[in-house]
Amino acid sequence: SSHEHKLNFKKSKEACLSYIQDAVLQKQWKRAAEFLTFYIESLEKDFSTEYMGPSEIIWRIGTEILCHHSHSSMKEFNSFIEQMKTLGVKRYLKVCLEHAFHLLCNGLIDEAYHNLSLAESWRFGEQTAIQDKEMKLIQAYRGLLDYYSWSKQKTILLEHDQDGFEDLSVEQEMHSCFRKAAVNLKEVIKIPGVWDLFVKCYVDLLEFYGDHNEARQVLNEYAYNSKFPANPNAHVYLYQFLKRHGESKKSLISALKILHDIVPSHELMIDFNTMLQKSKKRKRRRLGLEVIFAVLDYAGWKENVKAWSCLARQVKQIVISEKHLDWIKQEWNSRKDWWPAFHFSRYLAKTNWQENESLSYEKALVAGILLGKDCKYFKYVSHQGCKAQVKRFRILKKFVNKHNPAYLRISG
Repeated sequence: SSHEHKLNFKKSKEACLSYIQDAVLQKQWKRAAEFLTFYIESLEKDFSTEYMGPSEIIWRIGTEILCHHSHSSMKEFNSFIEQMKTLGVKRYLKVCLEHAFHLLCNGLIDEAYHNLSLAESWRFGEQTAIQDKEMKLIQAYRGLLDYYSWSKQKTILLEHDQDGFEDLSVEQEMHSCFRKAAVNLKEVIKIPGVWDLFVKCYVDLLEFYGDHNEARQVLNEYAYNSKFPANPNAHVYLYQFLKRHGESKKSLISALKILHDIVPSHELMIDFNTMLQKSKKRKRRRLGLEVIFAVLDYAGWKENVKAWSCLARQVKQIVISEKHLDWIKQEWNSRKDWWPAFHFSRYLAKTNWQENESLSYEKALVAGILLGKDCKYFKYVSHQGCKAQVKRFRILKKFVNKHNPAYLRISG
């Protein structure tokens, strides 16, 4: 019967797709290509009125296979993609973007630029407005390639300047690329979203031509506009810009404070802690201690000598002055149940001593203050250091023994 035929046909297609998926997952590209051929042939025989949306499946899977198949060529890939562009108007711009990415990955920059230019001029009734986001992406990536061309011309021009002669044609080409790149990049980064690479390139253009106010405005907007998603990189770019232009410590600290709130384990937290420790304001020094403790909550920092050195230095200063022991106590209270096993076990003491003497020294100082002179980590490292007749470990041992009352106050 007609119903039974449709049911069997549907099952056959689903089974074929399942085989394709299995072959792709196992990277059996030749087998996947054969099954995809069967799948396409079966679709041609499908007389059902039910819409199955096969064009996207063929595009996605076909692209993946052609990207990895050992006998695939750029000519075949281009031919396949051109066919995919005609299969579905709704996906036209997405296919164009993917085509451009593939060309770029294969070093065909001029071809990618040409494809993006053609896509940008594409118009198809109401679909043009519906695919506005995709069109913005097309323009953005074309702007990125204009920036790439500008950067190349800039390098040539700077080399010519060093040699002592001017090249007006290169300079004109460079300014032309700048104008085209700036227009597209400026337009796209106004749209709420994550535009890291595009923002960096646009700011680079502005800085080169001395438009620092516009660059600052762009970065401030990217970092602080509530319509944009929370993005750590936005604050990193702003901080780097402010630092390049010698801005006040207040501005730098403000930028890094927000970064700390979003990503407390960020690599810039060491810079942040150093700035805060040097401050004369008690509130900032208190924040510095909070920042460095937070950094060391993360496994990626466990063996970072610089981070432990920052913590050791600040903790030592507090203990010597006997002021603000409550700062250490507040930070330690939320960590005393898990930091000893996480950072200060005997096993870690042995490993750290064997692999990095400086790391073991900084950690032993912190361990001795936080856990006292009977701490396993401190006892092992200080014993090994004294045994090896390293002077600073003898001084370390005396320091911790002398200030053991501070441990008692911290531990409560």
